[in-house]
Amino acid sequence: MKTLSWNVRDLGKLRAVRRLRNKLREVRPNILFLMETKLSDVRMANVQRKCGFSCSFDVSANGSCGGLSLAWMSDTSVSIQSFSSFHIDDVIKENHSTREWRLAGFYGNSVERLRVESWDLLQSLGVDQSLPWLVVGDFNEILLSSEKQGSRIRSDRNMDAFCRALEDCELEDLGFSGNWYTWGKGRLSSNVIHERLDRGVANPQSWDAFPEFSVQHLTHTISDHCPSLIISNPQDMCNLMDSYQAFKFSANWILEEE
Repeated sequence: MKTLSWNVRDLGKLRAVRRLRNKLREVRPNILFLMETKLSDVRMANVQRKCGFSCSFDVSANGSCGGLSLAWMSDTSVSIQSFSSFHIDDVIKENHSTREWRLAGFYGNSVERLRVESWDLLQSLGVDQSLPWLVVGDFNEILLSSEKQGSRIRSDRNMDAFCRALEDCELEDLGFSGNWYTWGKGRLSSNVIHERLDRGVANPQSWDAFPEFSVQHLTHTISDHCPSLIISNPQDMCNLMDSYQAFKFSANWILEEE
C-alpha cells in the first residue's frame, strides 16, 4: 500500500494539474491526500478523475485558502469517519485483505496563535485507538530546532505543544529518507528558510501491523512543499523502484488537453 501526502499549494492552473499527474504516473499511489488545493469540492473531484482516481472525498477551499482532497483506487475501500477544513479521518480496508486500519490526512493551522486548535483536534481524533492509525500531512510545526534552517528560531513552547499532542495520541514519527526539509522559500543565502513541516506519524498498533513502514521525501516542481510517500511493505518499495526505472517523460504530457 502506497499513500502519497502533498501540500500542493493551488491546483487552479492547468500546468499544476499536469505536473501532479506526471508525479502520480511515477509513484502510482493507492491513496492520495492533498492539502491547499484552493479549489471547490466539485472542481477538485474533476481533477482527481483526470488523475485516474475513481473515488475521492473533497473539502472545499474557503475562498482562496485551504481545500483538502482524499482519493483512492478502486481496489481500496475507504469509509470517511469525520472531516473538517483541517482533516479527513477514515478507515481503510484493502480488498485483498481483511485488515482494517485508520488514516487521517491532517493540515495544521498556518496561523501560529491558532495552532493550539489543531492539537486539540488531533487529540480528539486520538481518543479512538482501536485500530492501527496513521496520520500524514503538513503539520505546520516542527518537533526539533534541527528541523529548521534560516530565519528566527522556532518557539520552544510551540514545539513542545506539538510534541505533547503526539505523545497524548501515542503517535510516533515514522522517520524518512530523502531531503531533510520538506518546505522551503527564498533564493538568496540571506533569506532562505527550510523546515520539516510534513511528516507521517503512527500509533503502536500500526507498528505491529506494518513493521516495514517507510517514508520518502520526493522531488517536486509544483509546490514549495515536497510530497511524502508512505510505503507499508517492502514489495511496494520494489514496485516503486521498478516504476522509476520504467518511467520516461513525454513532451506530449505537457500538450495534453485538460
